[in-house]
Order: sequence, then structure tokens, then C-alpha cells
Amino acid sequence: QVHLVESGGGLVQAGGSLRLSCAASGRTFSNYGLGWFRQAPGKEREFVAAISWSGGNLRYADSVKGRFTISRDNAKNTMYLQMSSLKPEDTAVYSCAASSRYYSTSNSGLYDYWGQGTQVTVSS
Repeated sequence: QVHLVESGGGLVQAGGSLRLSCAASGRTFSNYGLGWFRQAPGKEREFVAAISWSGGNLRYADSVKGRFTISRDNAKNTMYLQMSSLKPEDTAVYSCAASSRYYSTSNSGLYDYWGQGTQVTVSS
């Protein structure tokens, strides 16, 4: 079992930055591929970014490429999402997830554990 807790969400103006954190406890953190997903009101959950167990393989949604950076610190059992140049359309609940697959994946069905989510609101 892996328990995930997100933090760092909040209200920010368009063009601003936020850094989300995902702290994990339970099984060996470094054994898991990790990802960030988001869900806006009335919309389906969508993939944001993913990182492999070693941090060597990264994936990004086209909508965030060049603005968001995913990273992980296996020694601290924590994953991060640095978000810059935020837009109102980035407003959503952001959730982190862990997959028993070592590689990075955008497929939400391959993730085994999910956090509760943290709200990000970008005002125009």
C-alpha cells in the first residue's frame, strides 16, 4: 500500500507559478512510476505529467509542455510539479498517482494509488 498526500495548491494570478508536492508513505517509493493528473469542474480527468522510477524518463501533456516540470526526490519520498506561466485553463484539482510499473505512463488505468488532490485556481 502507498499513501499519497498532495500539497502546495492555492490561488494564483495568470502568469504566476506554484509548486505542488506529493509526499508518499508505505512501500518503497523508488519502485513506482509517478504521475500528476488534473480534473476541472465538469470535465474528465486528464493527464498532466509522469516520471519513471529513476526520474530519467519524463512525459508531459502537450498543454503543459514547456511550462510545467515534474521531478522526484526518492530520498525524501516526494514528487514535485513546478508550474509556471499559469493560465486560467490550468484551474483544476491536481492529484498525484503511483504506478507499480517502473516507467512513466499517461494511462490513468495503470496507476494503483491516488492522492486526494489539491485545488489550483488561476485567476485572469
